[in-house]
Amino acid sequence: MPWSPEKMPSAELQTGSIDWPQEDARLTALAATEILDTEPEPSFDAITRLSAAYFHADTVLLGFADASRIWIKSYWGEAVRELPRSRSIFEMVLAEDGPVVVPDISKHPDFEGGRMTLRRLDVASFASAPVRSSCGRILGALTIFGCQPRRAMALDELRMLESLADMAASQLELRQLRNSMAAPGVRQTRIEGEIPEKWPREADLRHALEQREFVLYYQPEVDLATLRIVGLEALIRWSHPQRGLVQPMDFIPIAEECGLILPIGDWGLSEVCKQIKRWCVDNPTLQSLRVCVNLSARQFARAGLADHVEALLRQSDVSGRQLGLEMTESSLIPNMGTALEVLGSLRRLGVSLLMDDFGTGYSSLSYLHSFPLDVLKIDRSFVGRMTEGEQPLQIVRTIIELARVLGMDVVAEGIETREQYHLLRDLGCRFGQGFLFARPLPVETVNVLLRLPGCVLPDPGAGMALSA
Repeated sequence: MPWSPEKMPSAELQTGSIDWPQEDARLTALAATEILDTEPEPSFDAITRLSAAYFHADTVLLGFADASRIWIKSYWGEAVRELPRSRSIFEMVLAEDGPVVVPDISKHPDFEGGRMTLRRLDVASFASAPVRSSCGRILGALTIFGCQPRRAMALDELRMLESLADMAASQLELRQLRNSMAAPGVRQTRIEGEIPEKWPREADLRHALEQREFVLYYQPEVDLATLRIVGLEALIRWSHPQRGLVQPMDFIPIAEECGLILPIGDWGLSEVCKQIKRWCVDNPTLQSLRVCVNLSARQFARAGLADHVEALLRQSDVSGRQLGLEMTESSLIPNMGTALEVLGSLRRLGVSLLMDDFGTGYSSLSYLHSFPLDVLKIDRSFVGRMTEGEQPLQIVRTIIELARVLGMDVVAEGIETREQYHLLRDLGCRFGQGFLFARPLPVETVNVLLRLPGCVLPDPGAGMALSA
């Protein structure tokens, strides 16, 4: 359903115009279906096939939208698993509180250039009808796409599209009924998802998303030979109105437990892509700057991850080589087949793939050659012990040599002393990051650093890290 226009359509699609109390009620109704973060379901396929046949459509998508994504549960034609909600046809349907029909995009004022792109499919016309809950909340949309303009939709055709969307809603209710009979009580537990004894609760995190309280800090990654900034790692913080700046270890575990790590992670990916574009517009010489984002195991496990990343890159007009995705060994090893498929799809987008905290897992060396990775990040625990004896130093030396043999770059994390810095340079480690050079910084401070001549940081001879 989302597209990648060169210009944002009408102002009604801006997230700032969303009625958040209504959206929260909608998301609660959606959560009750337990349809998010699940595989596409064949029970809906008959509806998309009927839609394609009746309307002679090139592509049909049936999807349900949470706070940041549209989960495609059935498709006909173009294969799509999930896409960002931002700038989507779903948001047009939500704003209209009813069907949206555009028979010829070239004549529609909201589409500059007269076209839109659904992944690799050029679209000239579309029509979309809402899929509602039993209480009337819009949970998703059934959308038909055409590669050619079409005549205006007749009233009986519009009613047919709405009837097909109602069929999808009926299927959803049947699914809920089956689930409640099979596992009584489970749904109520998942909806509430709150742990009163802990802070934050799920409601606190959802409120933080709605109120835009999450912010990104960026820690520079430098060339150890020149101290030139070659990349940045995006790190999330929670700017809480009463508690101040909350560190990720205080809220990410709860987000993992209640499932909000997905919309939070998607917000981070989207924000990074937008920020990359802003930096490149301000300074075209930064086209080679790579910004890395940490993926949680749940984010990485989604088969639709590559579709989502591709759409974000298109929307932001950012090259894949400007984005890096960091994952830990624990998110790769449990399902080798899925990991290889997802990594391969991301590699085809040109995205840099980094293994974070390398060396901390028991199977790193035995599996490393199987994954199409670009960068190994040496865990800070190894860097911190380098000066304690020959054995810790030999571990770092071995990792650097292993990466060289496999054709990968190495980034040493957690560099805090000049002794560590010099040892790593002598061992042939090319890149590093750590408090010796700079702490995680707000975007305003990073803007200043990126304006330094050649993006070269001051020499850390005084042992003082750059900080906010």
